[in-house]
Amino acid sequence: MQNYKIIFSYDGTSYHGFQVQENALTVQEVLERSLEKIYGKKTRVVVAGRTDAGAHARGQAANFFAPDYISPEVLPLALNSVLPRDIVVFKAEKVDNSFHARRDACAKTYSYTIYNGRFPDVFLRFYTWHIAERLHVEEMKLAASFLLGKHDFKAFQASGSSVKTTEREIFNLEIRQDGPLVKFWFKGDGFLYKMVRNISGTLVEVGLKKRNPENMRQILKSGERQDAGKTAPAQGLCLEKVFYHHTNTII
Repeated sequence: MQNYKIIFSYDGTSYHGFQVQENALTVQEVLERSLEKIYGKKTRVVVAGRTDAGAHARGQAANFFAPDYISPEVLPLALNSVLPRDIVVFKAEKVDNSFHARRDACAKTYSYTIYNGRFPDVFLRFYTWHIAERLHVEEMKLAASFLLGKHDFKAFQASGSSVKTTEREIFNLEIRQDGPLVKFWFKGDGFLYKMVRNISGTLVEVGLKKRNPENMRQILKSGERQDAGKTAPAQGLCLEKVFYHHTNTII
């Protein structure tokens, strides 16, 4: 059996997140069904990062073991021929057997997009959080600067997760505005459950002047979820890219 790594995108609007669930359609279920169609056997997928219901991915990574008779060049075409149009595989490669898409990831980039206009954009409703009140972007940028570096992000972790440590490092956190679109870009060594959405919700409260930028320091120090802002809606979130120290490519 050959270990394959794939890179793929999906629109998460119609799915209850990535991970397989009972009585709910997920991206993993659809992807594994498609692999079964082309290989004729059940194939389990390991993904770099699980996404919530309604969230999206532009550069998700996964690996799986399958018979070695479909070349990496042909595999995306084969998968896309049986996948629905809201999931697209655009790269595949053979990797050594030790490669694990989640454990070997050294960094990830997420984006979070807000539509800051008086009225929502009907065509962006599944991909943005609409906020009608004016956001003060410079205030949000200052607040974001306090999150850079290595910190205990326990205050931004949602309940329902068990991890060995809540310490993470954010390498970069940019806020860019293009007309009514305000976009947060997060790059870090890893993210806690709903951490990006909880930080985004807190930054929005700063942008609405409901809290001061310096409040970010107090939130980090307290480690209490109730001290941070509300969780931003899932549809604005997108996993943009997963980084690895080396590709483990063997061909």
